[in-house]
Amino acid sequence: MAFQSVKLLALELDGPEDAVYSSGEVITGVVILELNRELRVRALGVLGRGVATAHWLENRSVGVNTVYNDYISKITYFRKRRHLIRDNGELTVLSAGRHEYPFSFQLPEETLVTSFEGKHGSIRYWVKVKLHRPWATVKKIKKEFTVIEPIDINTPSLLAPQAGTKEKMARIWYRNCGQVSITAKIDRKGYTPGEVIPVFAEFDNSTSRSVMPKAYITQTQTFIARGTMKQKRAVVATLCGDIVGARRRETWHGRAIKIPPVGPSILQCRIIKVEYMLRVCVDVPGTSKLSLELPLVMGTIPLHPFGSRTSSVSSQYSVNMEWLRMAIPEQPEPPPDYSSVVSDEEAVQNSTAVQNSTAVQPEEDLSGVQECSLMACVQEFRLRPPPVYSEVDPNPQPITMRPRCMTC
Repeated sequence: MAFQSVKLLALELDGPEDAVYSSGEVITGVVILELNRELRVRALGVLGRGVATAHWLENRSVGVNTVYNDYISKITYFRKRRHLIRDNGELTVLSAGRHEYPFSFQLPEETLVTSFEGKHGSIRYWVKVKLHRPWATVKKIKKEFTVIEPIDINTPSLLAPQAGTKEKMARIWYRNCGQVSITAKIDRKGYTPGEVIPVFAEFDNSTSRSVMPKAYITQTQTFIARGTMKQKRAVVATLCGDIVGARRRETWHGRAIKIPPVGPSILQCRIIKVEYMLRVCVDVPGTSKLSLELPLVMGTIPLHPFGSRTSSVSSQYSVNMEWLRMAIPEQPEPPPDYSSVVSDEEAVQNSTAVQNSTAVQPEEDLSGVQECSLMACVQEFRLRPPPVYSEVDPNPQPITMRPRCMTC
């Protein structure tokens, strides 16, 4: 009878169904209770929780028996309770009909961890409602919500270029076939899903066989429990290059690899981590693969225009290395002559105007300075003589001195 008395127990959160929250925000909602008849209630409460869990099983054979090891680890990020009907030792009688109980609670101000679902663990946030009745089981309803902690890639550490070099001696049996080397660079460390990563790389194949250059974006999920680590790796994007023949060199001038829709990096959790890597590698027939790894961070706040302009300018200078060969001239170039800046007629005209204005207005009367227009002040400043200089360098460089080079 008690079970039939409850027609509906529902939990609704304010906002759209796909709402996303972050640390410090307030979650509001309402608990709806519809009764067919009068009901006695002991308590009605709302519990909000956020928990990270890593869990997996490992087995090993001991003789004819199999021993299972259970690895589990949990971290609670927040736990808050709201009493809608408090249990004070007496029963609360609710009439038949619809009852609504609004609630709200604030997420912790400290940084939370982004929601995640993996093979060996999860990071979940939820709200649970419990209805306690006498002589009846506790009626529960649960609703999960998503938390995404913002990662701004417009920070110096994530805007820094990533580069590296790796080489390897290719061998077949006990014979050396030559050396293979990789040099790769990307403009920055931080990206957001949907962006394109231009890859600048150089592959030097000194072997007697052709090699195939490739690039991958990999995701590594790390789960930690009881001092043991378990990892799951997956390739999320692939870029294939052209075959590099024997004793030849191949260069990538910004080959594009697009980031698919993936979750952001998780780096702040002690038991679950999600990391990304750009792996540039070369498949060498008859030997193991040569691979160069460049770290990536998947953020949630994209690059703003100022950051993109800075990044593009830096990438242009990094790709075009010709500017490094420019040398400083032996003799510094003197500043331009005053007559080349202002024409003779304009100089005579302005000087006459200044002389007339100074002749009409006495020195003691300063009212003209207050009333003069901005253009007059600009013209007066323009007619000031240039600083005295000498076209002959007072500290000339010795003739025997070699001109400096920016690469030295």
